[in-house]
Amino acid sequence: MRYPRAASGGFRTTRLTVGVCVVAAALLGSGPAVVAAPATAAPLRIQGCRGAFDCDMSNRIAAADRYLSTRPGVTGYVLRDRVTGGVYSNGHAGDPIWTASTIKLAIAEDLLNRARVGAIVLTPQDRGQLESMLATSNDQAADYLWNKYAGGDRMAFQKAFRANGMTGLVPRPSPPGGHLFPDWSFQQCGAADLDRLMSNVLDHMHPDDRGYLLDRMRKVDANQHWGVWGAGDTMRPGLKNGWSQENGGWVVNSVGFAGPGERYTLAVMNSLGNKGGYTDGEQTTTHLARILLSGR
Repeated sequence: MRYPRAASGGFRTTRLTVGVCVVAAALLGSGPAVVAAPATAAPLRIQGCRGAFDCDMSNRIAAADRYLSTRPGVTGYVLRDRVTGGVYSNGHAGDPIWTASTIKLAIAEDLLNRARVGAIVLTPQDRGQLESMLATSNDQAADYLWNKYAGGDRMAFQKAFRANGMTGLVPRPSPPGGHLFPDWSFQQCGAADLDRLMSNVLDHMHPDDRGYLLDRMRKVDANQHWGVWGAGDTMRPGLKNGWSQENGGWVVNSVGFAGPGERYTLAVMNSLGNKGGYTDGEQTTTHLARILLSGR
């Protein structure tokens, strides 16, 4: 048994400028009932609005942080509004945590990028494995693609991961058992790395490849409908989840997007240690996404 290791979608053991807040001023008396503010008036700073987030989102962030303070383990997350440029990283967004199967999103992006420039040719079998790796988080599919395309020194993916935003990612030695270094299933990073990865997919991939990958992320199997999926169906979320049980403790992670034009991205890494299990992590990541994104 691989340690840590993915299991059908996870691992076995495996700032701030104010957003627009609308204010109406009513004047009572014999004159006009309402006097509109000039169109050029500067936005009014209202306590509770943070940065490039509007007041509703600011309140959601505060509620999310309160919620996490009641949950087991440690959760790092990064929320990004791609329209206003607002980014919120909580205090644990840089904590190194096992990536679990979220790294499969980075593998898929790199393979599509390499195929786009002619560096590799993805066969129909390769495409099938890539889609299985995303839809059900199939570990054997990830093994197949990693061993085929990691290169003679096994560093091809690692170099691409850094180039695609995961600058804090660190490959960890595999325990005894025949797995060569580096291996996709022994990697650690912070939620900030997953945030940069998701932004790289949305902002820098060829439009055709991006569209294909986003479609795959929206069509994951039903057993993957947690984490960022908590944003709700009307937000048309897409995601890559992952979980692992390492050193006797669980990590449960989710990275994805939601909203019209993939307006919002959310990266969440939940390290439970010995304070909770898989179900706790699934509930935490899903409810966090619901607080932040549902109905936006």
